[in-house]
Amino acid sequence: MQVSLVGVNHRTTPVSVREKVAVGVEQLEDCLSRLHNYVPHGLILSTCNRTEVYATSRDGKLGVEASIKFLKDHSNMSDVSLLRHVYIHQGQAVVEQLFQVACGLDSMIIGEFEVLGQVNHALEVAEGAGMVNPLLRNLFLSAIRTGRRVRVKTGISKNALSVSSVAVDLAERAVGDLAGSKIIVIGAGEAGRLVAQAAKKRGANQIVVANRTRKRAAPLAKALGATAVDLKNLESELVTAHLVITCTGAPYRILDAGRVREAMKARPELPLVIIDIAVPRNAESSVGEIDNVFLYDIDDLTELSNQNYQQREGEIQAALAIIAAEVDKFNSWWQALEVRPIVGALMKKADDIRQEQLNKTLRKLPPLSDEERESLEAMTRSIVNKILMEPIDHLKTKTNGNQDYAELVSELFQLNTEQWE
Repeated sequence: MQVSLVGVNHRTTPVSVREKVAVGVEQLEDCLSRLHNYVPHGLILSTCNRTEVYATSRDGKLGVEASIKFLKDHSNMSDVSLLRHVYIHQGQAVVEQLFQVACGLDSMIIGEFEVLGQVNHALEVAEGAGMVNPLLRNLFLSAIRTGRRVRVKTGISKNALSVSSVAVDLAERAVGDLAGSKIIVIGAGEAGRLVAQAAKKRGANQIVVANRTRKRAAPLAKALGATAVDLKNLESELVTAHLVITCTGAPYRILDAGRVREAMKARPELPLVIIDIAVPRNAESSVGEIDNVFLYDIDDLTELSNQNYQQREGEIQAALAIIAAEVDKFNSWWQALEVRPIVGALMKKADDIRQEQLNKTLRKLPPLSDEERESLEAMTRSIVNKILMEPIDHLKTKTNGNQDYAELVSELFQLNTEQWE
């Protein structure tokens, strides 16, 4: 069984493309249902940094092609546009990539915690959709275990930042002291909570939490001593705001140019900073063209994230050493999984031949006692097992995550492995 990965991330793809490929939390189940039309088993990992499709198939090339077609149909992008940005991994490269993702090494903010929960959520939802086989299940569980181990054994996540906290860093650079600045946080989910809490810690005392419904925004607002509003009343709040940080999972624009322009008419001399860390983006790019409006998106956090990388370089090497050991451990398990059907089918075929030839011989011999029969059975079984012992051991050590060697053995002995898979 081959495993493949097709994806885009912040290193290969600008947010203007990532948002087309992104799969929101509320879309995930539906997208997995559609993915099933392309591959029998697969998972989708989609965060603000990446969208990755993991799939298993007998032919790795077919798995890659199916995943690309799914992303193309999902994003409504042309083959040329999509292929310009995607990266493709197969076999062990998939294992290494996922383990680094789970450990926070492939994130915009090195060592961030959120991605480990996102990897776990991707597995849980795919399990619920019936899209996970033993290979994918253990791949993701091993990645999650490795992510936890790296965070315990190294300082990669010590005083860890997040996209949300870095967005607040950018906000401080843009507007100065947050105390006395009116801040609107659009989105009451996990990202919104982290943004609002980070702003509160930096001294913000005029926070407004805006959400599609006020009821959803109210608990977070109450916990922070903030104000809760629904999006219908957003315009009136924009008139007096200094800063907006938007981070919803909505697959559509919340801040369009018309809405922001109307608010700015009532405050022509007061600058408005908008930091959009949502993917897909919540603000139209044309909002940044309005006078006195300064628009940033998630890709504008790169400079701050690079500083975070430099501060953690020593811990990255320690994390990579742990990942290498865990990858080896997973590969050993994978090798055993790969050859299990071949070994089972080979032993069954050999035993069927043994039994057939033994019965022919017994029919030609004078009647034997039960003890004699048992001795003959034991001897023939021992001969077969000793003949197969070295080939099976060799098979286990040669497979190494790809099926070329195993398939050669299967073809050579004309094995039927279906009942063992």
